Amino acid sequence: MADSRDESGRQEDLDWLYNREPGDGAARAPRAAPATNISNDADIRRREQAFLEQHRRQVGQSGAPPYRSAPHRHPGADPVHRRPTAPAAPAPGTRRGNPPRRTRRRPARRAFSTVVVLALAWLLFTIGTPIYAWATMTTVDWEPSYSGRVGNQPGTAVLLVGSDSREGLSEEEEAELGTGEAEGQRTDSIMLLYTPIIGDSVLVSIPRDSYVTIPGYGRSKINAAYSYGGAQLLTETVELATGMRIDGFMEVGFAGFADIVDAVGGVDVCLDEPMADEKANIDLPAGCQTLDGPNALGYVRHRYGDSEGDLGRARRQREVIAQIASKLKTPSTVLNPVKWWNINQALSGALDRGEGMGAITMAQMARGVVSIAGGSGTSLQVPLETTDGWSDDGTESVVIWDSERASAMFQELSEGDTSNIAQYAG
Repeated sequence: MADSRDESGRQEDLDWLYNREPGDGAARAPRAAPATNISNDADIRRREQAFLEQHRRQVGQSGAPPYRSAPHRHPGADPVHRRPTAPAAPAPGTRRGNPPRRTRRRPARRAFSTVVVLALAWLLFTIGTPIYAWATMTTVDWEPSYSGRVGNQPGTAVLLVGSDSREGLSEEEEAELGTGEAEGQRTDSIMLLYTPIIGDSVLVSIPRDSYVTIPGYGRSKINAAYSYGGAQLLTETVELATGMRIDGFMEVGFAGFADIVDAVGGVDVCLDEPMADEKANIDLPAGCQTLDGPNALGYVRHRYGDSEGDLGRARRQREVIAQIASKLKTPSTVLNPVKWWNINQALSGALDRGEGMGAITMAQMARGVVSIAGGSGTSLQVPLETTDGWSDDGTESVVIWDSERASAMFQELSEGDTSNIAQYAG
């Protein structure tokens, strides 16, 4: 008895051979010529059997059934019924019926996002801290309004003033800082910081005993202008003496200077011989050492017993300012959030800025200070004729400028040119 599975396979092959739907053999089989005898019918079966055997051999040799064209279907015919195929075996580690999951990368993305957020927060803090300190500084009414005021020059000129103000100091603080008991308020140091649009910056010391014309008061020492009319009169006096328009004003008192030095961790000095000055409250041994705030204040105020007098004091003032600026821009300061915040707060409490000074002036001033601290800028004093001059009435010892060289230097600065400024040093 023949196996039913063999019969089923034979039926499928016949369906393919005659291009008919499965199960529709009787209706779709091609009509053969009428059999006239049994031998004709047997002959047809024999030919079919030979064809099917040849077909099976082809399948066995190729390993895959030959291409079968889709059966021809008449419009309106029933859809072709195909045998369901077995579902593919699921990949290892996946559930049957669910697509394989992609490897999750959320932890890496979260770590990257965290790093980006922290970097942006640090950048905003680093930039925002000095802006906040600048905004919270005490402001000073400094800008003069006299007729025929000097016109603007390229770049930015800022007047830096160190006053002997004792405002807000207790008796103990006055004793520690050696401020003395002088009445009124004068300028212990006057410097002009010029930052060109292109080129190196210049820091010019103006000796406090410089003999100049003070509007409304005649010729006198330049530091008297502050005691006569405050920041406005001092600014006007400097503009008329130099021919340069001042774009900004910064002032620091005794206590503020000492606080800034302490905030940056002190300043380093090397002395060839001991330095002692009772009026500056200073007594330092020879050699290299780090000075705290009160000692640094005495160091920049010392002049009695100094062979250079006021010029030596001006040189030390520029030296200390350059050191402070150098420490402010070090990575250890900027990258330490606590230190960066404390230093900017110390600057905010110690400095008074000119009213109306904007962010551009601040940025230019900062660039100039960094240039001086880095050694690319030039630090010098006004060219002098003598330090042993006398006032017109012969009652005061004053410093006389070399009018020709000083005028030439300030003329170059007013034109925005600092390329040849070093020739005026010394």
